[in-house]
Amino acid sequence: MKRRGFLKWLLALFSSVALASFVYPLLRFLAPPSSEAITKKLILRKAEVPAGGVKNIIFNDTPAIILNTRDKGYIVLSKVCTHLGCIVEYSRAQNRFICPCHAGVYDLEGNVLAGPPPKPLLKLPVRVEGDNIIIG
Repeated sequence: MKRRGFLKWLLALFSSVALASFVYPLLRFLAPPSSEAITKKLILRKAEVPAGGVKNIIFNDTPAIILNTRDKGYIVLSKVCTHLGCIVEYSRAQNRFICPCHAGVYDLEGNVLAGPPPKPLLKLPVRVEGDNIIIG
C-alpha cells in the first residue's frame, strides 16, 4: 500500500469515527424513552416518612424528596433545580428549598419564590395504598 492510499484510508476511518460520535448521541436524544423507564415505581412504608418529616430518595436516577405535610399529605419533588440542574437542599429552619448554586428559592410545593429558576420543581406522582407510599 502506498503512502497516499494509507493516508486516505486513515482519513476515512477518523471521519467515520467523528461522524458516529455525533450521530449516536443525537439519535439517543431524539428517541423516546423506553417503556421500562416510564413504568418504574418506588414503594416505601408510611413509617419511613413520619408526619411533618422528609426523606431523601433516588427515583429513576434522579434525586428526589418526600415531604409528609400535615395539611396536604405526601408531596414528592425532584431535587434538581430548574435553572441549571444543581441539587436543591431542604432547609428545615426556613421550611423551603434552596439552590446552593444561584440562590434559587422554592416553597414546599416546589413553586419558585426567588432567584433565577424559570419553572417550579418537578412534582412526581404519588399515591397512598394502605401502609405503602407508591411513587411513579
